[in-house]
Amino acid sequence: MNVKGLHHLSAMTGDVKSNYNFYTDTLGMRLVKKTVNQDDTTAYHLFYGDEKGNPGTELTFFDFPGIAPGKHGVSSISRTSLRVPSDVSLDYWEKRFDDRGVKHDPVAEHAGRRSLFFEDPEGQRLALVSDERNFGVAAGTPWAQGAVPSEHAITGLGPVTLTVRKPESTLAVLGLLGFKEKSRVPAFVADQPDIIVMQAGEGGSGAEVQVETRTDLSVASPGKGGVHHVAFRVADQEEMQAWINIVIQFRIPNSGYVERYYFGSLYFREPNGILFELATDGPGFATDEPFETLGESLALPPFLEPKRKQIESKLKPLDTRRS
Repeated sequence: MNVKGLHHLSAMTGDVKSNYNFYTDTLGMRLVKKTVNQDDTTAYHLFYGDEKGNPGTELTFFDFPGIAPGKHGVSSISRTSLRVPSDVSLDYWEKRFDDRGVKHDPVAEHAGRRSLFFEDPEGQRLALVSDERNFGVAAGTPWAQGAVPSEHAITGLGPVTLTVRKPESTLAVLGLLGFKEKSRVPAFVADQPDIIVMQAGEGGSGAEVQVETRTDLSVASPGKGGVHHVAFRVADQEEMQAWINIVIQFRIPNSGYVERYYFGSLYFREPNGILFELATDGPGFATDEPFETLGESLALPPFLEPKRKQIESKLKPLDTRRS
């Protein structure tokens, strides 16, 4: 039993319109689903991804208008990476960020690949990583009508960084999920332990988690610019049930199976407090919308459809129709 890699990552925004503009226009990702947070239907849940939101390509956002900025610290998902095709792509992106005023560092080597660290308008810490020397989980397929040329477009999620104070317990849970140590790389901060690079399944950027130990930071606080949870891929419902049994066997408090309609989920926290999700690869986002118009209308799963009028009355209008 091993997870297949990264499925999606969910973050928080306080300005859904600005978020939509940045991720679709500046980053060129496709909005593949405009729906609501099923646990709080007054909030949008936006899914950005490749051409159809294939598993492993989805960066999602819960919209909480007016939410305070998050505080970086331990017990958090501190950086999210996005894959691009090549080292040359990073040159393209560095110029694009300069032209658009996006805060970024110079292109540099990190954990065996060329990387470009940057922030979104709300301070979320992100990175673009080159797939030029990458092997393992296949990349997604950029949307042909995206704002960025396909040869440089974002193709999916890359390594996710977990920042913790006590790495042993986090590593134990990752081990339970099938992650194995790949390497260790120097810390970003002096006098801190090496960052431990873990990978699952076929490996590569789409199946990598980097565990960063920080003894000099306080616990992170949630808010805009922060990350809510990370989800890992499981093949199908049968495998999901097997994982539920394993989590129960190891006495890990968990949500039990949760039907999200576009995929099935299981949630639990690892010992440092970071929320993990296991999510099935299907059925996917084209279940209730044509491929051509994904993300253009508010989509609701069948169990929320009877409440559409009530839900829409509490949402701030967000025009995501594309010409």
